[in-house]
Amino acid sequence: MKTCTEYLFFNTKKRREMVLLTPRLEEIVDKSGIRDGFCFVSAMHITAAIYVNDLEDGLIADIQEWLEELAPARPDYRHHQTGEDNADAHLKALLLHHEVTLPITNGKLDLGTWQQVFYAEFDGQRRKRVIVKLMGVV
Repeated sequence: MKTCTEYLFFNTKKRREMVLLTPRLEEIVDKSGIRDGFCFVSAMHITAAIYVNDLEDGLIADIQEWLEELAPARPDYRHHQTGEDNADAHLKALLLHHEVTLPITNGKLDLGTWQQVFYAEFDGQRRKRVIVKLMGVV
């Protein structure tokens, strides 16, 4: 049994942004030498999420619109009474969740044909961090 921990660091350019993680995760899995196991990916921020879906611009826009409908940016959230202005970002992160666990089979991420892994940022424009933990057999 082997474990491996890596951190991804990046700067988001917009307040709301979807960042494709799949290629970086594939590199980490390959470098680890793990042949069979799991890849756990978690956003280390309470206003961000990790999710799996299709890499298609229209769908990404649809997801962003859907999240805005469910948790709209507006000034009347109680959280804003603390001096913050990001209550909607917290709610959007809850809708997508902060982590995913992915299978590793034969030394590769075992994703479906169209599945890609994304970091969803809802309160960005600064340095962000994601933890990637692998566990499995070599």
